[in-house]
Amino acid sequence: MRDCPRRTFLKTLALGGAALKLGPFAWDVLAAASGPALSIAHYRSSPKEPDGIAEESQRLTREAIAGLGGMQRFVNRGDIVWVKPNIGWNRRPEQAATTNPDVVATIVALCYQAGAKRVIVSDNSCNPAVTSFARSGIQEAAQKAGADCFVMDDRKFKSTKLNGKVLPAWDVYADALGANKFINVPIAKHHGLCKATLGIKNLMGVVGGERNRFHQDLGNTLVDLAAFFRPNLVVLDGVRVLTANGPTGGNLADVQRRDTVVAGVDQVAVDSFGTTLLGLKPQDINYIVEASNRKLGTMDYESLKPRRAEL
Repeated sequence: MRDCPRRTFLKTLALGGAALKLGPFAWDVLAAASGPALSIAHYRSSPKEPDGIAEESQRLTREAIAGLGGMQRFVNRGDIVWVKPNIGWNRRPEQAATTNPDVVATIVALCYQAGAKRVIVSDNSCNPAVTSFARSGIQEAAQKAGADCFVMDDRKFKSTKLNGKVLPAWDVYADALGANKFINVPIAKHHGLCKATLGIKNLMGVVGGERNRFHQDLGNTLVDLAAFFRPNLVVLDGVRVLTANGPTGGNLADVQRRDTVVAGVDQVAVDSFGTTLLGLKPQDINYIVEASNRKLGTMDYESLKPRRAEL
């Protein structure tokens, strides 16, 4: 250490101190902060045929991540990557209650191209998991891309110190803790209680226990999860959005096309932009405001000078 220049040594100590305040993926979050923070990809048209929608979803996902510098910025050779989509409901992809399976599969493929050793895709579903995983199309698409996609085992949730404002500890899925990279892949949709389900809300699918208790104070419980997990990357699916009767949906009349995928390292900024896909503002969502107040990111996503691509 004595050969280390003083400035470098002090910088290392500062990063170390910051890492101690972050979650289990802290060092990778700090490293990823050096490039673009937000990337927005939009399709000019709205294909109607399934093959066209699939191609659109794949292209948008690749373009959004490329705008950040590519998946190699986040995933290194030998990494175990936890990919967390929304598979909470027994719904078809076109009902927009679960993440677009082509978005998920593209992320899995990009992780392997970047050198990942293993990619895991899972969620703690609200509806029966076996049927939800199958009907969402995510399990089949993820497995075809090479991921391990499995229903969570109740025995593998372990009490974990979160050191949160209202959640000192909670049951977290062990395999998620064991991964060294975390990619959050929510869908943008309406929620009857908190107005919007976006990235921070999607983190509820990594924990167990009596999750209904979270709804007594979503503004704090969700942000406690966000402060603990600190995803390396958030990719928001806005190809189809559920504009009413969420989070379960079911009526195709409530689904609108936004033909957009957003990728970012600032989870507050991603969610803040996501509100615009639902006709809302970041200030309308209490957990986004709380996350901003806790300095987890910025609601002023335009200040990040997002990369934009029109396809």
